[in-house]
Amino acid sequence: MAVLIDTLGQDRRGKQVSAEEAARPRHPEKAHRPDQPVARKPEWIRVKAPGSPKWAETQRIVKENALVTVCEEAGCPNIGECWEKKHATFMIMGDTCTRACSFCNVKTGMPGPLDDNEPAHIAEAVAKLGLEHVVITSVDRDDLADGGAEHFARVIRAIRATSPKTTIEVLTPDFLRKEGALELVVAARPDVFNHNLETVPSKYLTVRPGARYFHSIRLLQRVKELDDSIFTKSGIMVGLGEERNEVLQLMDDLRSAEVDFMTIGQYLQPTRKHHPIVRFVTPDEFKSFETIALTKGFLHVSASPLTRSSHHAGDDFAKLKAARLARRGR
Repeated sequence: MAVLIDTLGQDRRGKQVSAEEAARPRHPEKAHRPDQPVARKPEWIRVKAPGSPKWAETQRIVKENALVTVCEEAGCPNIGECWEKKHATFMIMGDTCTRACSFCNVKTGMPGPLDDNEPAHIAEAVAKLGLEHVVITSVDRDDLADGGAEHFARVIRAIRATSPKTTIEVLTPDFLRKEGALELVVAARPDVFNHNLETVPSKYLTVRPGARYFHSIRLLQRVKELDDSIFTKSGIMVGLGEERNEVLQLMDDLRSAEVDFMTIGQYLQPTRKHHPIVRFVTPDEFKSFETIALTKGFLHVSASPLTRSSHHAGDDFAKLKAARLARRGR
């Protein structure tokens, strides 16, 4: 597992590191980008700082198992709330991504080898936390022949072996140009398959340059073709300069792929080197997006300034199941 450096000059396992290493820029690959002013957050998007005893207990379990969480790596604003409830989204295959998306706070570079013990460590942490629903995501691993698909499958199987009642949600990369990769993950039968579009197609060149919009749509559609019992899910950020009609068209594209669940949240700029926030979308606009998306046929929609892919994932899974049963019972 890669070593992660925090702001106190320690790695995530508590080991002291040199001042030079601690001061090294987290995103050297973004150093060439011009600084962008970081907009002041409106009142509706501010959250309480983490630090409760339950939050500390979750942090301890994560550290003891040498795990990486997207909660920390992506600087999620909901970490205090989620870790208070012992909810954590585990990020597998290291902390270094092979892509350099302009919105993302995960560092870019050449990742290290896969940790063969990681599936067992993840399964142990899930059991210790007593999770009823767990979300597993990863960095992009374009360096691997299968994009890390078999590793995803191994993690799913390890959790099933130790916590058979825990429902599993995966948030995967796009497996671009990785023949047969998607099939490996679907064969492991996660309960929810999530792959985020992140933004509208017109913004891909500046926001998500390594990805292809219609490939991602096709990926989600293919999951349903392989196993229509698996719930599919996708999410976007708003505030990146997209037009309202582009968001509505994206909803239609997702429904054409039979996606069940959509999330919409406000983009928050991690540093001055990342894509700027073009505007803060108001809570009323998010409510409008939610209403429209539901009329388009999604089983469930989560749209708010602080919505993130994994936020309230367990509660949302229960709502998904109930909505499917209600629709089939008509």
